[in-house]
Amino acid sequence: MTEAALPSIRETSVTDAGRLRALKRFAAGDALFRGATLTAAIAVLVLLGGVIVSLAVGSVPALKAFGFDFLTTQKWNPVTEKFGAIAPIYGTLVTSLIAMLIGVPVSIGIAIFLTELCPYWLRRPIGIAIELLAGIPSIIYGIWGLFVFAPFLQATLQPWLIEAFADVPVLNVLFAGPPYGIGVLTAGLILAIMVLPFITAVTRDVFLTVPPVLKEAAYGMGCTTWEVIRKVVLPYTRVGVVGGVMLGLGRALGETMAVTFVIGNAHRISSSILAPGTTISATIANEFNEAVGDIYTSSLIALGLILFVITFIVLAISRLMLMRLERKQGK
Repeated sequence: MTEAALPSIRETSVTDAGRLRALKRFAAGDALFRGATLTAAIAVLVLLGGVIVSLAVGSVPALKAFGFDFLTTQKWNPVTEKFGAIAPIYGTLVTSLIAMLIGVPVSIGIAIFLTELCPYWLRRPIGIAIELLAGIPSIIYGIWGLFVFAPFLQATLQPWLIEAFADVPVLNVLFAGPPYGIGVLTAGLILAIMVLPFITAVTRDVFLTVPPVLKEAAYGMGCTTWEVIRKVVLPYTRVGVVGGVMLGLGRALGETMAVTFVIGNAHRISSSILAPGTTISATIANEFNEAVGDIYTSSLIALGLILFVITFIVLAISRLMLMRLERKQGK
């Protein structure tokens, strides 16, 4: 080997050493990043487990005292310490169902209008207005619902429903009684307004992901706008739409302050949705500060555990639906 070749070999060795140090730094950075993300994921699981354990432990006195009757009776008497959860469970499910029946079609309709029919200059103002609805605190919805919306329903919609369905079987029971203004229907309508911006925003965003070439091809074949939406847009985005609906349902199930203002807070089950009722979150918010005694406090914690289980079941079902839709799309 000649002396002229030695400097080249030394330079090569220095370059390789520099690359090796750089690789070690990158490997250390990757390991640090992996450890940080793993720690965050484990922390979430630990927090979730802690919430479940605390709710379960706090619910033990009530579940031991009442057993399965806690889930099947509607008596709620703090004086005699007799508690049942069926009325709050019923109110939570019914108000959420009303909110979904009204909010989902309206939200999807708004999203379709914004992405397919709305003039371009009007899209941004409407989109901003919908996003502002999502930023309004729930207590503001509650105050507005109690002092503005409920009196309006009491004077207009509720008397009309009572009179219109007075002679219709089933519906005359569903819309029976005096027009209180507040009640299960009012709470459901407030929830529908509250979940609307969330479902609309998600649905609008997934509609915008549809490749324009697919819609242009459908229009080129002579399809109408409705046919393009029904046969192209909705099938292409159904996974995202279902996800947005489940997001809204989760918000409706756990909403507290707005419902507390307008539902009436009556621990009873009525066949009429115009009558006052209660929900799990409203019951906890109203009575937790006044709970005296282990059984009373434990009963409220048990309500929280039931709400957690309901939410978990809903999210599990939604995840299962999404997996099945993804599997069908893969086929």
